[in-house]
Amino acid sequence: MSNCLELKLFLEVEIGQDLQPVALPEKTKEEILLFFKLYDPLKEELRYAGRLLVKGSGKPVEILTKLNEMAGFGPDEEIDLYEEIKFEPNVMCEPIDKKITFSASQLEDGDIICFQKSSQSGNDEQCRYPDVPSFMDYVHNRLVVRFRSLDKPKEDEFSLELSKLHSYDDVVERVSHHLALDDPSKIRLTPHNCYSQQPKPTPIKYRGMEHLSDMLAHYNQTSDVLYYEVLDIPLPELQGLKTLKVAFHHASKDDVVTHTIRLQKQSTVADVINHLKTKVELSHPNAELRLLEVFYHKIYKIFPLNEKIENINDQYWTLRAEEIPEDQKNLGPHDRLIHVYHFMRDTAQNQVQVQNFGEPFFLLIHEGETLADIKVRIQEKLQVPDEEFSKWKFAFLSLGRPEYLQDSDIVSSRFQRRDVYGAWEQYLGLEHSDNAPKRSYAANQNRHTFEKAVKIYN
Repeated sequence: MSNCLELKLFLEVEIGQDLQPVALPEKTKEEILLFFKLYDPLKEELRYAGRLLVKGSGKPVEILTKLNEMAGFGPDEEIDLYEEIKFEPNVMCEPIDKKITFSASQLEDGDIICFQKSSQSGNDEQCRYPDVPSFMDYVHNRLVVRFRSLDKPKEDEFSLELSKLHSYDDVVERVSHHLALDDPSKIRLTPHNCYSQQPKPTPIKYRGMEHLSDMLAHYNQTSDVLYYEVLDIPLPELQGLKTLKVAFHHASKDDVVTHTIRLQKQSTVADVINHLKTKVELSHPNAELRLLEVFYHKIYKIFPLNEKIENINDQYWTLRAEEIPEDQKNLGPHDRLIHVYHFMRDTAQNQVQVQNFGEPFFLLIHEGETLADIKVRIQEKLQVPDEEFSKWKFAFLSLGRPEYLQDSDIVSSRFQRRDVYGAWEQYLGLEHSDNAPKRSYAANQNRHTFEKAVKIYN
């Protein structure tokens, strides 16, 4: 049978004074065979000590001298006795009353009795597991957990022997002790996804899980990996804040600088912008900023200044802050603020698909303005050389379908439609090859490509 359980058998041989094996004692019907284990709390060691034949009508108190001799204790040493009933699926180890008979304690052939120096002796204060039951619980629940830095999720950094019953506080205290940190509350843990072999997207909240076993559970599997971060402020304080990563685009410089902003969860977008103004270089002191939501090279939203930041998600979307150009602050009744995106046409499986790339932006257009007029402003904004710009094509796109424009076309007339799902799906497309170096927001998880250099500040 391929699925047989492993069976271990132990052979006991008693050696006489002449170093030759001797016959085991005869066992009568009145006697029961008991096995004994000795526990040392200081060494945290439970070992086999021997076996005895005892009468069922006898009492444990009658064999204490023999047990002390078996353990190497003095003849009058006070000892405690426990019956090891079972180890799986849960430990069951109960004290034995030394003054009642073995039969009354329901002890039978083959039962195991664990004994130790009495815990009343006062020597167990410095012991982690002062008695047999606590030690057996520890052995049953202990496991070695591999810890990885969240910044290096593929590398085991250190391992700790812990108990599945350890509380949240126990675990972070052990981790902080290993890392020589004074404040365990600055440790943040993230569980492991057994299927993707990656950190789960959501870290564990402060005291958000009761036991280590909860932290390691993943559906019907149990992991042995946890990821850790060392925070600059205590986790309970951090959880009261909303952390956003905002990419700031300077009005005239090419660099994109990503800032980590922490504010109270009830703060608004206006608070984010005011905080950001203290950290960035503006083109002029009175510059106004706006916060955008960018996803796959399209602008999906301009955040209202009064919107609460608590529900803003920067895990999958990029938050972009930029100065509002002067000509976009006070729109006339016939002016339109349109979306402008870069795109390429990708022919796959006999179907033409539009592939966006690069930095999307807003452009103000006036009524009656031709494409030729608008191209001049686009070239000036993007600083594209004449030779390259002459190869670009311009199209009006709605729901991914390009309609190519001529220089004489009135662009504003194309943006009168309302039969579209959202403004981001109706835009002026700039068709050209993507020659920009592929860079990414290292501080973000969506890793979209950008045409500008990226710097990250916390």
